[in-house]
Amino acid sequence: MILQNKSIQSFAVIALLFVSAVTKAQDFSFKNYNWEEKPTIAAIPDQYKNEKEVILERNTKVELQSAKGQATQYYLMHEKVLINSDDAVERNNKIYIPFRMSESVLTTKARVILKNGKVISLDSKDIKEETDEERGIKYNYFALNGLEKGAVIEKLYMLQESPELNGSTIRMQDEYPISKATFQLIYPDHLVFKTKSYNGLGDATIEEVSADKRKILNVSSENVPALDDDERYGNWSAAVKMFRYKLDANVANGAKNMYNFKEFSTNLYERFHPEYNKKEIKAIDDFIKQIPTSSNTQDQIWNVENKIKKTITYSQYIDSQEGINDIIKSRQANQSDILRLYFAVLDKMGIENQLVMTSERSKVPFDKDFESYENLHDILLYFPTIQKYLTPTEVEYRIPLFPSGLASNTGLFIKGKKFSGVNMGVGEIGFIEIPGTDITHDVMEITVDFSKDIANPTVTDKIAFGGYSAMNFQPVKDFASDDQYKELLKQIAKNYTVETEYKTLKTENDGTEFIGKKPFVLNVTFDGKDLVRKAGDNYLFSVGQVIGRQMELYQENKRVMPVEIDYPHSYTRTIKIILPEGAKVKNLEKFNMSYKTQLNGKEEAAFVSNYEQKGNVITVNNTEFYNVIRYPLPAFEEYRAVINAAADFNKIVIIVNK
Repeated sequence: MILQNKSIQSFAVIALLFVSAVTKAQDFSFKNYNWEEKPTIAAIPDQYKNEKEVILERNTKVELQSAKGQATQYYLMHEKVLINSDDAVERNNKIYIPFRMSESVLTTKARVILKNGKVISLDSKDIKEETDEERGIKYNYFALNGLEKGAVIEKLYMLQESPELNGSTIRMQDEYPISKATFQLIYPDHLVFKTKSYNGLGDATIEEVSADKRKILNVSSENVPALDDDERYGNWSAAVKMFRYKLDANVANGAKNMYNFKEFSTNLYERFHPEYNKKEIKAIDDFIKQIPTSSNTQDQIWNVENKIKKTITYSQYIDSQEGINDIIKSRQANQSDILRLYFAVLDKMGIENQLVMTSERSKVPFDKDFESYENLHDILLYFPTIQKYLTPTEVEYRIPLFPSGLASNTGLFIKGKKFSGVNMGVGEIGFIEIPGTDITHDVMEITVDFSKDIANPTVTDKIAFGGYSAMNFQPVKDFASDDQYKELLKQIAKNYTVETEYKTLKTENDGTEFIGKKPFVLNVTFDGKDLVRKAGDNYLFSVGQVIGRQMELYQENKRVMPVEIDYPHSYTRTIKIILPEGAKVKNLEKFNMSYKTQLNGKEEAAFVSNYEQKGNVITVNNTEFYNVIRYPLPAFEEYRAVINAAADFNKIVIIVNK
């Protein structure tokens, strides 16, 4: 969490150190942990003989200690993986090391046990490095040469790191089956940890080691089935077997309910609502004078957001400035500073606001019943008078749009409340609503004119992308070169011109100034000869392709996870087909389609299509929508039918005869 509540964390660490200081220093319990000197060839359990890859054993240990007057945490991970297919060989020829080599690495090694018993050993001197040029990130890995089907990869890491006391999630399930998984948290016996298990995982047990004044928290699981993370439209992180833990109490000094949301809210509010000095007040007033005014609250907030994002460079790595005036003068800010500026401006302008702390639902789902700072990683601003949200640090967004992964989610809403004349921060758990289909609504108006050439119709498209759909295009113009932007538009157009070179291409409302205000509009014309095939006296027209490529949802295996999509969205499509005088057409009945998904008596997803013919003009009307982001397992087949209806429409061919 970037916005760490430092005072609470320091209290917890000092409390731990205080008691540890009067006890006898001792080595951490798994200091001498090692793998077998002479490994044996692993027997494959019968139930895994047909699996492509199996985690035979995963052993994780975390121990809290006091070392040289500092609270520290030791981490161990020992894993054995059976490679049981050519795909697994290809996938595992590199073992990526899941930590920075600059950390305090005590042990890092790997080995491969081949079917014939030969062992290929690797240690720190065999670590290689590669760079993701696009993201500018360096990765360390072991290169595994000679890996074969039937081999076992064994890896062992041991680290010394800062304690994670305010909340951690341990996943006990993977995309491949696990024969046995264990986790141990080892800690001084004066500490109390709170835990919670999810998705059918057994509860943690506590073992006391009185001789060492330690406790061991144990979680174990055997024969854990794979949870496929490639299952389309599923939230793997919410469905996986896992458990969470956090430091809850210190018996030695009486501290209880540590890392709670109430204290977090109070401290954070105080941090971002200080008393301003004269220099800061003048700087705030001068900054506000540069912001366009509007009588519409949402437009006014949009103007504030746009001004800050256009004039202040944000980076989490920038050093913090002393005052608001310094932030404005330097024109740069880290996360804390950018929030200070937002609150200073919004409060001075009298715009009611709340700070919302949450987490991405696809990474660390928020649990309102388990108060963990792990769920307070991401930030939004909420405006209760208009019930809209703003993301302060994502420069490409504008109100009412914000990262959809934070929406349809729970969050901690922090607002000011007066107690005896003093404004204090109060936190309440609330639900973060996601912008609906009224915001993310795409409108397609397509005309196919056969009147001049039945073999080469002229196709004219006007496509308006709203809300989150527009976010894929609108910001790009402000951040890409002209050539890059032209290439992007060309690629977008190809989806609707069936890879045919367009004749004309024009856009409307591109650039950040239109985000959250107007849809991105693509106007394109092209020759439709590639959509027409001649068969004797007939012309076969692949009309369905004019709506662009559509997703198909196949499910070879039994569906495991409920459906969860990124955001609600809807489409309205109108296709006008102008035929030559006297032409006849067949297969129009294919346009009549109706697929719907019912949840709690309401239509929450649908694909409905129909047509009408007046003389030589055929008009096809099509509506598709997904009103909610979650569809439970019992509704999966209905949902899949809606998704696949769009793909089926894409394949419609009508027969034109002149």
